[in-house]
Amino acid sequence: MISDVYFPRVNGVSTSIQTFRRELDALGLETRLIAPEYPSSFADEVGILRIPSSRLPLDPEDRRMHGGAIRAAAERLARERFDVVHIQTPFVAHYLGLELARRFGVPAIESYHTFFEEYLFHYVPFLPKGWLRAAARRFSRTQGNSVAALVVPSTAMREVLGSYGVTAPMHVIPTGIPLADFSGGDGARFRMRLGVAAGTPLLLFVGRVAHEKNIGFLLRALQLARQQVPALEMVIAGEGPAESSLRRETAQLGLEARVHFVGYLDRKGALLDCYAAADAFVFASRTETQGLVLLEAMAVGLPVVSTAVMGTRDIVGPRRGALVPEDDERAFAGEIVRLIGDPALRAALSGEAREYAREWHADALARRMAALYAEVIAAAPRSRR
Repeated sequence: MISDVYFPRVNGVSTSIQTFRRELDALGLETRLIAPEYPSSFADEVGILRIPSSRLPLDPEDRRMHGGAIRAAAERLARERFDVVHIQTPFVAHYLGLELARRFGVPAIESYHTFFEEYLFHYVPFLPKGWLRAAARRFSRTQGNSVAALVVPSTAMREVLGSYGVTAPMHVIPTGIPLADFSGGDGARFRMRLGVAAGTPLLLFVGRVAHEKNIGFLLRALQLARQQVPALEMVIAGEGPAESSLRRETAQLGLEARVHFVGYLDRKGALLDCYAAADAFVFASRTETQGLVLLEAMAVGLPVVSTAVMGTRDIVGPRRGALVPEDDERAFAGEIVRLIGDPALRAALSGEAREYAREWHADALARRMAALYAEVIAAAPRSRR
């Protein structure tokens, strides 16, 4: 595997890679991950090759791997006799992954996690949106057709790429949930840390604090919901480039005392406490290719209020463990009020959520990925095997 991002950089791609690697290892499939070095130290798992990297000016959280360092390691890597190269991200990793696949004589596949068309203009706002969308479509089409197969996390993403003209075989294999990682949690401890009283209704958003996550929508829905539930508060767990603007919007809405920005939380400790402290999980991203955090919330029995746009449709579409309002702030606020005011509904959705999350178990989805690897390897020209 090769990726432009991995832990300690926290996002859905990092989580997906870690989950699949662990489950594939349990199935007896050995993986090696090529990923960037980061300035902060991190205790790596076995089988990770860190590549020297540089800061990206438009997104200081991410890094650009140095291609020369990967090429220098290629001869040594070739001796490990890989069967397939699995590209995880569409930047440096895409082009170097293709280069490594050619050098090793093996097929390359790619996981397409990102819906560029709907968020690129947040990061290069000085260019026309129409031009950026056309460029994003051309970029995705070219990359998608350069590999033996694409892994997409949702049917919506497959439809989008198909509409761009991607003709490579596309396989919907979402990231699963390692259910054992989502149990326990001390909600009272987390509330005490924030100074939130036990009976105060509390909403939760977990994810990258980025413009494309549509968190401003959640803030405005919170303001509307507080007209009927004045004690309502919200936690935003994560970091990202939109945090400053969201803090300003929070102040403009008069919500400074009701919205808690808590940053990234340790997934094995404070994050579980955070989930346990909340009464509902809220989500309104319009660019999500899957929405893994929705499943994480459901796995701990947290009822969800979410719109069903792009990849989130596959998760919340069945309306199991979730209320699914229209993509409208007032309708969203109405569902929050209904859920907070009805303990029986919350209990019912909590039970549904836990049961539904079991159907997304990481082991089953890793088996589907392993089957795809076998299929792609078997179909590769004999000269490449």
